[in-house]
Amino acid sequence: MQGMLGRKIGMTQIYTDDGEAIPVTVIATGPCVVVQRKTESTDGYEAVQLGLVEARGPRRVSKARRGHFAKAELAPTRRLSEFSVAPDEEWKQGDQVKVSIFEGEEYVDVTGTSKGKGFQGVVKRHGFGGGRATHGSMFHRAPGSIGQSSYPSRVFPGMRATGRMGGKRVTVKNLKVVKVDSEQDLLYVRGAVPGANNGYVTICRAKRGAK
Repeated sequence: MQGMLGRKIGMTQIYTDDGEAIPVTVIATGPCVVVQRKTESTDGYEAVQLGLVEARGPRRVSKARRGHFAKAELAPTRRLSEFSVAPDEEWKQGDQVKVSIFEGEEYVDVTGTSKGKGFQGVVKRHGFGGGRATHGSMFHRAPGSIGQSSYPSRVFPGMRATGRMGGKRVTVKNLKVVKVDSEQDLLYVRGAVPGANNGYVTICRAKRGAK
């Protein structure tokens, strides 16, 4: 199993035996349940579809999704995601995937939706330096020149400008697993994780290892 779903709880600190404070993000990992097993013969690839089991289920479930879960004889979940598995892994519908699949000293990639900041200017959105703040310059947080005049008389695509900031899918790679709490289904990873507290995240085994 390459990963599972979770929900970001927040950040805290863990102290080592020698007194070092390690900043960690706490992720509640379910458990997750196997909703569908996909195979090479039926779907063209090997994977499992996981649903995140929560204390409170979804309030509204579409007819199509209700039928999908009814076929697996499971209660509907809010979140579904696929994870690749080896052909010899015998996962079947209804099996539970718990945080114990991860071990200490392991590295993971965490994907989530970043916090939405709304419409922002170039200073906050792209880190522009801006102009002088004194002596009546009247140029403080403006973007400045964005193209040429007579030729080519247009603004090139991809120019950094004002616009919506945040609210995008972000992946932070190679976060170290500091602690695995199997009793409460909690995963402690070193560093920050994208998104706000209580936001959903996807946890996968790191492909490139530690950096």
